[in-house]
Amino acid sequence: MAAALPDASGAQPAPLAPRARLWPSLGAVYRAQLSRARVARIPLLFVATFQSLGIMVLMRGVVDGGAESRAVVAGSSVLVVAFVALNLLAQYFGQLRAGGGLDHYATLPVPAAAVVLGAAAAYASFTVPGVLVTAVAGGLLYQLPLGGLWLLAAVIPLAGAALAGLGAALGLLAPRPELATLCGQLGMSAALLLGVLPGGQLPAPVALVRDLLPSTYGVEALTRAFEAHPDWGHAGLDLGVCACVGAVSLALATWAYRRAAVR
Repeated sequence: MAAALPDASGAQPAPLAPRARLWPSLGAVYRAQLSRARVARIPLLFVATFQSLGIMVLMRGVVDGGAESRAVVAGSSVLVVAFVALNLLAQYFGQLRAGGGLDHYATLPVPAAAVVLGAAAAYASFTVPGVLVTAVAGGLLYQLPLGGLWLLAAVIPLAGAALAGLGAALGLLAPRPELATLCGQLGMSAALLLGVLPGGQLPAPVALVRDLLPSTYGVEALTRAFEAHPDWGHAGLDLGVCACVGAVSLALATWAYRRAAVR
């Protein structure tokens, strides 16, 4: 605790309060964001889920099974995360910056990382029911084994962190909220177009773009979970890459928040 200096009259002022710690601050921001976004985001979660279910139904008459069907189901499941954590979070931070809402958070005695992580975790939490419904429905529709779906316990938070960090950074770095919305929608479209197809069948330049998407490694790990005999070693490697990408994207979002808050 920092000691306070006496004033000119010699009186000893009250000591300064200790600096807010990261984890209690993160929990407070998470609960506040969750309660504020619950009513507005649940209808959008239904939209994201029905969108993914519609894609799987449309692709059912195109793919022949095997790796293609696993990629479609895994990509459609992670697309729910992309819609909420990337697209909506980019819009939220873009509007927050344009409307002066960052000034409110800047005056709070909480670390910048707590604001970014709390908002990202709240938005990613809304994706859990939609991802579960999409993965189970897709597995039944394409007659895939469902025994490996426990891997969603790792895929959802790791892919959600990576995509939410990217969405927050896009919203905070965009000079106008319209551009933040555009960037979020473009990112979600990239996750849609590149996430439902096996990487080995794409042209080299497109495959490179796919490898740069944070959601790709969550899709790859979930694709392996739908195999009859999953290669858990490679799935763990994909999740490790996803975790590293998530840490980098959240660090970028924290830096973007500090940059936007002091302007």
